[in-house]
Amino acid sequence: MTIEEKSVVDLISVTELGSVEVRRADIVLRDGEEIAKTYHRHVLMPGDDLSGQSAKVSAIAKAVWTTDVIEAHKALQNHSTEGELK
Repeated sequence: MTIEEKSVVDLISVTELGSVEVRRADIVLRDGEEIAKTYHRHVLMPGDDLSGQSAKVSAIAKAVWTTDVIEAHKALQNHSTEGELK
């Protein structure tokens, strides 16, 4: 009996505001048959550090995160922070 574990990024989506949502599936196989699967999700915001991300995730983020998208995200964050201070 051979037990194998693997992780794959099986879903990448981009929101209207440019955040990149990533789903990773952690799969356990016994003799090539899937016996368990769990998911992990995380979100990357425009301008986030991409080190440690898969090549696919990085490529999509770099394509979507234009200077305009990153600046719009920063402006939105600054606006939200200003509202909290009042």
